[in-house]
Amino acid sequence: MAGSREAFRVAVANTLERRLFYVPSFKIYGGVAGLYDYGPPGCAVKANVLAFWRQHFVLEEGMLEVDCPCVTPEVVLKASGHVDKFTDLMVKDEKTGSCYRADHLLKDFCKDKLERDTALSPEKIEELNHILAVLDDLSAEQLGAKIKEYGIVAPDTKNVLSDPYPFNLMFQTSIGPSGLSAGYMRPETAQGIFVNFKDLYYYNGNKLPFAAAQIGQAFRNEISPRQGLLRVREFTLAEIEHFVDPEDKSHPKFSDVSDLEFLMFPREEQLTGKSATKLKLAGAVSEGTVNNETLGYFIGRVYLFLTQLGIDKDRLRFRQHLPNEMAHYAADCWDAEIECSYGWIECVGIADRSAYDLRAHSDKSGVALEAHEKFAEPREVEKLVVTPSKKELGLAFKGNQKMVLEALEAMGETEALDMKAALESKGEVEFKVCTLGKDVTIKKNMVSINLEKKKEHQRKFTPSVIEPSFGIGRIIYCLFEHCFYQRTGKTDDEQLNVFGFPPLVAPIKCTVFPLVKIEKFDVVAKKISKALTTAGISHIIDITGNSIGKRYARTDEIGVPLAITVDSTTSVTVRDRDSKDQIRVEVDEVASVVKEVTDGQSTWADIMWRYPAHTASAADEEEAPET
Repeated sequence: MAGSREAFRVAVANTLERRLFYVPSFKIYGGVAGLYDYGPPGCAVKANVLAFWRQHFVLEEGMLEVDCPCVTPEVVLKASGHVDKFTDLMVKDEKTGSCYRADHLLKDFCKDKLERDTALSPEKIEELNHILAVLDDLSAEQLGAKIKEYGIVAPDTKNVLSDPYPFNLMFQTSIGPSGLSAGYMRPETAQGIFVNFKDLYYYNGNKLPFAAAQIGQAFRNEISPRQGLLRVREFTLAEIEHFVDPEDKSHPKFSDVSDLEFLMFPREEQLTGKSATKLKLAGAVSEGTVNNETLGYFIGRVYLFLTQLGIDKDRLRFRQHLPNEMAHYAADCWDAEIECSYGWIECVGIADRSAYDLRAHSDKSGVALEAHEKFAEPREVEKLVVTPSKKELGLAFKGNQKMVLEALEAMGETEALDMKAALESKGEVEFKVCTLGKDVTIKKNMVSINLEKKKEHQRKFTPSVIEPSFGIGRIIYCLFEHCFYQRTGKTDDEQLNVFGFPPLVAPIKCTVFPLVKIEKFDVVAKKISKALTTAGISHIIDITGNSIGKRYARTDEIGVPLAITVDSTTSVTVRDRDSKDQIRVEVDEVASVVKEVTDGQSTWADIMWRYPAHTASAADEEEAPET
């Protein structure tokens, strides 16, 4: 099984690199781990995936698209928690200093044992499978203990490894020539949306819910990049931040996806060693497996997006985060994982992040990132009123008075009630002021905290955020694997490579082949090319002297769905890549037929009913393409 997966992976990788879908960056200088260049067909597939993402999410959901800088000031990422917590656990070869991801070493050890050691006892098999299931839930101490217990050493040298310790994955830089303004290359695109919330909310007419979206580059200084496009140091993210009232997370379009049924892997099944099972989305939401309708709606929309791209629905599952994977503020998190030759790969994260991000930036910046709901009639409410004493705070904190005052006024109800109780019992309390970066002592005479009855005309609140985040490179790599297959050529021992991309994402929609190089066929080919260009259909003309079979094989290998062969001046043959069936179509109609299929208005089967079949000759059979 492992051998066949490896052979399949090598066949895919060799084809991708040979046909210039992507190649290692700076290859003539030996390359740099974790950096890749997309070639022409790779760029085209990526552009098509992103165009469909925009159509499926931004246009259909009426999202607000933004484009923010990659360089981010340190203060922004300090507020978001990335400066302190954006880490992976690393171990070092104690002699050479080479670095490795601790969890990757343990995962590789367990998988290798399970695949190669036929003498494992049932108890050991269960133990290793349990470790794989809860790997993301292990602490640094637990990871270190397992590495020592299993005698795991440095893969290259077999030297002893250090204990695991955290390594921050962000690339640090400085903004401006002085070097005094610290910054980082952004590790995600989301923060640019959060810091623009106030303006986006105003742009949207001060109405919730609404979503903002961004496509852009992100950067992570991976400890040990591997697995091609799956773990890289610069990559494209497409992220959505859907802002919603925390008291109402229903979704008006949930019924559009509620009947979908697909593989889901709730945390209880993971912790008890069970497998993913097919669940109906409506039931998963109503039974509380998925926290709310809006989160469920986006899970359903992500499923439709991935399967329409060409991802195999039987190798796609939605896995719920384990307790240790989830941040303390998150209400619920699910990953869309796609199975490929490397195993199950996280490609999309869909998280209900509650109000954490907007609150964090409100606290750090001093700008209230809030929404409001106007009441038809004023409501009498019992409200906790925090009234700082400017005079006492000024005497105690001098120039820092404003920051302490703003922090007191920004307290949540629970924190304020805790402070009230502490002040009444002890007379003073330690209070963290984020903008100062330290704790200060608040005394009873500095603040008044009381429950008062008030009439309110509106309710102010910090919105919750539902965040679907798409790793575009990972999706594209899994798509490459899911669409790749081999078939026999003219002889049984000749294997031809095919990428069976749906027309939606195919890098080139069709090719035009004059059967033989004579002027009258070249004229027809140019006429068809002009009509295809006018219709907005990407295509190439292949006028090489190769046999038609070789030309078919060459275009099948880059996933072109349709091939037009010019073998007369009045009608041409159109060949389907996967079935190899051919039909005859009049020259003046061929561009509209190709557009019908590539735009998804008709299937090839629909077209076959309408046009006469063309029987291929022996000369049309595929031959291995020249490289």
